[in-house]
Amino acid sequence: MTDIRDETTDGFRATFGYEPSGLWSAPGRVNLIGEHTDYNLGFVLPFAIDRRTVVALGLRDDRIARVASSFADEVVEIDLSRLDPAALDGWAAYPLGVAWALGARGADLAAVPGFDIFVESDVPVGAGLSSSAAIESAVALALNDVWQLGFDRPQLARVGQLAENEAVGAPTGIMDQSASLLGEKDCAVFLDCRSLESRIVELGLADAGLVVLIMDTGISHEHATGGYAERRASCELGARMLGVDSLRDLGVDDLPRARAELDDVTFRRVRHVVTENQRVLDTVAALASGGPRSIGDLLDASHRSMRDDFEISIAELDLAVETAQANGAIGARMTGGGFGGAAIALVATEDLSRVQVAIDGAFAEHGYGVPDTFVVTAAHGASREY
Repeated sequence: MTDIRDETTDGFRATFGYEPSGLWSAPGRVNLIGEHTDYNLGFVLPFAIDRRTVVALGLRDDRIARVASSFADEVVEIDLSRLDPAALDGWAAYPLGVAWALGARGADLAAVPGFDIFVESDVPVGAGLSSSAAIESAVALALNDVWQLGFDRPQLARVGQLAENEAVGAPTGIMDQSASLLGEKDCAVFLDCRSLESRIVELGLADAGLVVLIMDTGISHEHATGGYAERRASCELGARMLGVDSLRDLGVDDLPRARAELDDVTFRRVRHVVTENQRVLDTVAALASGGPRSIGDLLDASHRSMRDDFEISIAELDLAVETAQANGAIGARMTGGGFGGAAIALVATEDLSRVQVAIDGAFAEHGYGVPDTFVVTAAHGASREY
């Protein structure tokens, strides 16, 4: 963290010509299990990771907001009175969308000063590790502090989701921002996406001699386009046809009726969400009763469901999962929205090198690009650095 904090401060100073008033950071996240259940008001079990986005912020004495980053050449500038989703595009829609969303959630933007923000991050982009929510959460926490808004963390998660939905145009649920804001060390966040009630679930990975291996295919995905929106529309169609407000209202016992009443594609989309909700509940119970070594079959089943019923996996993700499983992983699954990105494997420490070497070899044998494999640990959520 020290290096990225220094880089963020240096970037702010070089861009804006003065010292920032503070630094805030927020982590990316890995979803242990519970994919595409969040916008269906179901259950998820993500954890914050030790890869973070850092923002340096300085208040201005006018109404101008300026945002810059290490991964974009331009400084984007806008008057706070002009903040609107239609006026935002590109990467700047994430931080500026948060400022707009704070206003939409009740902050009086006519009464606050402008700001300069510089963003730095070591969360991989496009890997399904929620680099977007890390930006949103860090900016939300920073503006909440300097504007003295008094929003609590669940409210800030809603702000981040609103920014992503309306300013960025990605129809995501609230899981990513909740994990980034609520995470704790060596713990996952068990979140009910309907009530927004959450509780911390101890993972106990280190004590069990396990690590979570990220297997990034290097194939980027975009939530705002294509298949993600189609899957959400299929879920909404299935709920309407079955006469429920959301798929959260269905259980495994409702699947025979769903099979009878829905076309095959819509049924399989529904079956994934319903069974995935149950797998989240089963995983939480298994962690409590048997520890992390007992959840491998649930992770494997989750991947099969995403591959076969929700059809959001790709050949590279399947290869990563199958190779990890064949080389001793306790369980493995793709993580994130799908159509690219990363998979995760729960691996015994002594098997880690073998799994990584096998994945590199399998990708080379199939003519795929070199995957990036690295271990993440469950980390604390968004915080002010100074």
